[in-house]
Amino acid sequence: MTEKLMRVQAKLTARDFTLLGWLADHGVLTSFQIAQALFPSVNFAQRRLRTLLQEDLVDRFRPQRQDGGSYPYHYVLGQLGADVISAQRGDDPPRRDQARKRRWYLTNRANLPHLLGINDFFTQLAGYARTHPDAALERWWPARRCQERGAFAEPGVTEVHQLVYAPRIRPDGHGIWVEADRDLPFFLEYDTGTEPLSMLVDKLSGYAEMAGVTGHRWPVLFSLHSPLRERHLHQQLTANGVRYPVATAVRGNPAGAVWWRHRREGPLTRLIDI
Repeated sequence: MTEKLMRVQAKLTARDFTLLGWLADHGVLTSFQIAQALFPSVNFAQRRLRTLLQEDLVDRFRPQRQDGGSYPYHYVLGQLGADVISAQRGDDPPRRDQARKRRWYLTNRANLPHLLGINDFFTQLAGYARTHPDAALERWWPARRCQERGAFAEPGVTEVHQLVYAPRIRPDGHGIWVEADRDLPFFLEYDTGTEPLSMLVDKLSGYAEMAGVTGHRWPVLFSLHSPLRERHLHQQLTANGVRYPVATAVRGNPAGAVWWRHRREGPLTRLIDI
């Protein structure tokens, strides 16, 4: 296995390592999301994905539509891909059936559309950055990474309360967006309309608590599925006297001028300007 691992690692590009790392951290990406984020064309992406598939670096499945036809291929980490990422990160070698079990879990996951929506948000940002040299998605963390003790302590920090603090937040993702020499750390809440608006508002108390411990008062971005729900959320935020920084958008390209900053009048703003 070591010889095979070394052989395949020597053939991987930086882009391959990025993709495998994303699949390890975020579970599943469609062929279109991968193409948008990392490749100049869908055809180019599909050719490379076929090569990675043949090497067992990735695996794939294709859900069926209820009204007929099928969705695009959904890619997950293959067993050799799990070995590569574990070796690259210095982790213990994965179990021999880890990739197979994870594929089964993702294939049968009831809220797979929610996960794909979250990942689409970040791959759209990565795709924008790929074609705009002054932009970069500098960080993309899943929820579990945000809950680790000391996750948001600055490098070299010595304050014990920051190093041992385990945030109560569970965002759908955390990122740092960079554009034109400015950066914006943020948290994403990807809403599908299944939760009461009061629950969305209640989530902000955890972010406020974290800001009090770490000093990071980073905005929470709500990606919503309808203008009506967006309007009602702002009304609820106002009624509850929320002062924590919040911005909302009804899907769209997240890098663009789609964001409504709570308690701010005027036109919609671009992500970097929040």
